[in-house]
Amino acid sequence: MVSQADDVAGIISWHGLEYLGPELDAMKAVADAYSRRSLKLFEIALCNFKSRLDEDPIVQRHLSSLYDTLIEQNLCRLIEPFPRVEIANIAELIELPADHVVKKLSQMILDKKFAGTLDQGAGCLVIFEDPKRDVIYPATLETISSMAVFLVFCAYDIEIVFDYFEQSYDVNID
Repeated sequence: MVSQADDVAGIISWHGLEYLGPELDAMKAVADAYSRRSLKLFEIALCNFKSRLDEDPIVQRHLSSLYDTLIEQNLCRLIEPFPRVEIANIAELIELPADHVVKKLSQMILDKKFAGTLDQGAGCLVIFEDPKRDVIYPATLETISSMAVFLVFCAYDIEIVFDYFEQSYDVNID
């Protein structure tokens, strides 16, 4: 589906008349839940069309990916305005178990979806401001790289000069 839930309506109206049935209804329900960014509707669609959606492993993998994306979007939407949020509060708002929310938040922190830390002692998520990018570091790396190239060329030129000197004056430089 690749985050294009609105395309499903167009596909159904264009090609759907000849393929009417529960498969199309399942696709429509999942797309509707995704476009509304609703985990509840997504879970309902999965329960209602379980037999149709569990048959194909490729569809299962896509639905799992979509579910993870929905959870991430909902979590980001909930935590975005706050510098510190209680995990129990997030779990209640998103209607998922707290341990599932903690696992997903830690995965999102490791994947650098946002900067923060989980304070499990206090049971909250502390969100950091986005770190400003240091422009000096990349410039320094570029300068060092350029100097390395320059030194290689200098070493090559010095070797040519020594070879010329040895040949011209019949001297052995070692």
